[in-house]
Amino acid sequence: MGRRKGSIGIALVTVATLMGASACGGGSGDKASANDGKASGKASASSSPKPTKPAGPPMLLDTITPQTGNTVGVAMPISVIFSNPVAAKARATVEKHMKVSASQPVEGAWHWMGDRRADWRPKNYWPSGTTVKIDADLKGVGNGNGRYGVHGYTHTFKIGDDVRADVSVTGHTMKVTRNGKLVRTLSINAGSAEYPTWNGTMAVIDKQEKVHMTSCSVGISCDKGSANYYDLTLPWDVHLTQSGTYVHYSTGDPYPGSGSARGSHGCVHLSMSDAKWFYGQVKQGDPVTITGSPRAKAPADNGYADFNLSWDQWLTGSAAGEQTTATL
Repeated sequence: MGRRKGSIGIALVTVATLMGASACGGGSGDKASANDGKASGKASASSSPKPTKPAGPPMLLDTITPQTGNTVGVAMPISVIFSNPVAAKARATVEKHMKVSASQPVEGAWHWMGDRRADWRPKNYWPSGTTVKIDADLKGVGNGNGRYGVHGYTHTFKIGDDVRADVSVTGHTMKVTRNGKLVRTLSINAGSAEYPTWNGTMAVIDKQEKVHMTSCSVGISCDKGSANYYDLTLPWDVHLTQSGTYVHYSTGDPYPGSGSARGSHGCVHLSMSDAKWFYGQVKQGDPVTITGSPRAKAPADNGYADFNLSWDQWLTGSAAGEQTTATL
């Protein structure tokens, strides 16, 4: 199914602006929280010489995800969205001023998704129970295009239980594990030959109890007489890609599995009871891995599909290279 264009409705978390085009739906993200995009207040009086104010307008951030205080899954990257483009020549310096610390040190790196988004992910999944902190001390740091940071940003979050979902398109199953133990195997249907589901690993972006999905909003069909036309509000929606891939219940496929084998428009269908159960199990950042579809892996920037890049591929998008987190 697809969803109507517009801002993403979020049940539990605020997400960054993540771009894409889809078989299931699209949308745009929310702006930065609280004071993320604002300069700091007035400086206190001092007899010391005042520092030289950088020339040019400020370099600001739209968002840092995850938000402070959130508990997320093992595949969740730190995703920073800049309000304006960061030039290639400035990225190494910017990366070095965005320090990542963790209670269990891991190897990781930044990777630029274009010139406004930088994600930091560990080489492998985060260890469950890890506390993570990002200190983006960008005061006076230039973006290479005449803008300079005016203050710092700090977010601290925690990695929760290691919940994973492995979807077999050809087997019509989803296996859900928690901390390495199989919890349940669910019957599913995925995309059709005409509208195949993305392969690969996608970390959950967010989830909503109801989402309005339309075929017209994603360019499938605006003709009400078409067999592919739909305009539905469907329940228990777990959001996988910014282009609109969801795991959810569909009224057009109420009893998914190898017996019905009805294809979707790219989403993963569960029965009503299974969709509600799965919705209650997962959180932002939990990895959902789909195999057996004829479609390629989802692009890394289509939501939080960062782990669809190999480690070598990831490092090609980093200006400062691999690093080990500081210890909290």
